[in-house]
Amino acid sequence: MRVTDRAAPRRRRDEFRPTLARVRDAMFNSLGARTSGARVLDLFAGSGALGMEALRRGAAHAVFVEQNAKLATGLRHHLADEQLMDRAEVWKRDALAAVRDLGLAGRVFDIIFLDPPYGRGLVAATLRGIGASGILAPGGVVAAEGHWRDRPSETGVLACRREARYGETMVWYFEQAGGETL
Repeated sequence: MRVTDRAAPRRRRDEFRPTLARVRDAMFNSLGARTSGARVLDLFAGSGALGMEALRRGAAHAVFVEQNAKLATGLRHHLADEQLMDRAEVWKRDALAAVRDLGLAGRVFDIIFLDPPYGRGLVAATLRGIGASGILAPGGVVAAEGHWRDRPSETGVLACRREARYGETMVWYFEQAGGETL
């Protein structure tokens, strides 16, 4: 008799990949006091762990962008359960389209978290969109997470100021080229 584990359909591995706690802690240690009072954008939000941690650490407001309907609904419920919904917005849409629309609306953010599915070139494409849209506030930072092999090379007006590796995961910190460093 052969036993398989196909009783239930499998979820694609990259559909939901929350940021590891040690990576999240390191990111917030790097950001330091910048979180307090910040306007935060969490792109490819998934569980919303990064944006919710920013709200818990004193961020003024957070916009979460997640294209997957089930994840966006779950995120809304989690924000409500944590009593954070009054300082949050959840957008169920494509991250690149959201970046464009936020720019057209004149919205700016002090901290932008970027954690797209690995291996699709989305880090570089989204960084270029962020730079072109003008949504990063002066002195703001983009914390981008990805596989270490996916280091973005063409990032438009944003410059990598710092990077750190955690196993297979890299975190890159970007600011406007010519701005002060982390």
